[in-house]
Amino acid sequence: MEGTTDVFLITGFLGSGKTTFLNRIIRAFPEDRKLMILMNEFGDLGVDGALVTGDDLDMLEISKGSIFCVCVKTDFIKGLMDIARNKQPDILLIEATGVANPTDLKKDLQLSIFKGRFQLMEQFCLIDAANFEDAYDTFTSVEKQIENATLFILNKIDTADEATIARVRQIVARHHPSPEFIETAYADIPLEKYLPTAPQGSGGQLPDISTEELERFIGGLMTAPGISMMPPDQLLSRTLEWSVGNVDGLRVLAAKIPAGIARAKGIVQAGEDVYLINCVMGKTELEKIKRHKGPDALLNKVVFIGTPEAMQQLDTVDFNRTLHRD
Repeated sequence: MEGTTDVFLITGFLGSGKTTFLNRIIRAFPEDRKLMILMNEFGDLGVDGALVTGDDLDMLEISKGSIFCVCVKTDFIKGLMDIARNKQPDILLIEATGVANPTDLKKDLQLSIFKGRFQLMEQFCLIDAANFEDAYDTFTSVEKQIENATLFILNKIDTADEATIARVRQIVARHHPSPEFIETAYADIPLEKYLPTAPQGSGGQLPDISTEELERFIGGLMTAPGISMMPPDQLLSRTLEWSVGNVDGLRVLAAKIPAGIARAKGIVQAGEDVYLINCVMGKTELEKIKRHKGPDALLNKVVFIGTPEAMQQLDTVDFNRTLHRD
């Protein structure tokens, strides 16, 4: 028998604090255990991957769609096979795109080709307390994430009043039979309670499967009844290049983001400083950050995610030229 990998899924709508939570886990992770991270982003650029901190992290990034939909399911299954066969971490942290429907994760991890090597332990769902109601009223993916979670992290409670937090709890309870909540700010929870200190089981010997056989196996999955063909919400992504001389110029551009954009995120240089621009449901923050390892390819590019109607609004704004459009 071979060792297993304990899998922890981090979900939550766009801007709920998933990457902050992921960084907390990385900092607290025991040095004698092997950690791997799989990051999934809906847009074409992996902005969040550049914001993950830690030395010599083993990380796989899958962009341009949700790993739980047919659009990038092939990349996800191939990635899992490589992790099971070659990486063999003690723990795999999966940060799903904020618009994901994670319903099929357990089924994916239990595919016959993995021989029980993956054990799904927790599905964390982060909730931006102040912005949750707007997201819930607009996007179907929020309901799907609630239905499949095992622990709800009510995050950013410092930005919401008690009445708002109470309403959020009530909404979650409509879709989940027995929700467990932790209220916090900056995604700070007692990690020792939820992350195991030792492997939880053992799995079988992986099959000696060729690349062609793996392709055929995945092809069969793509035609199986009930597979998620598209994300639960009709959303588009677009990447723009922003060039500013100083932080005032950055604020001018940020103020032009249409209110209908669900998410805008990017790393922009303004003078000698570098800023993370973070817009969620029409609310924009600018944060001065350090130059993380490897963000140069992302520098001065902002990824926008929104409905087709919101993207039409974006087309009317005098931003810098469009680099990529999906």
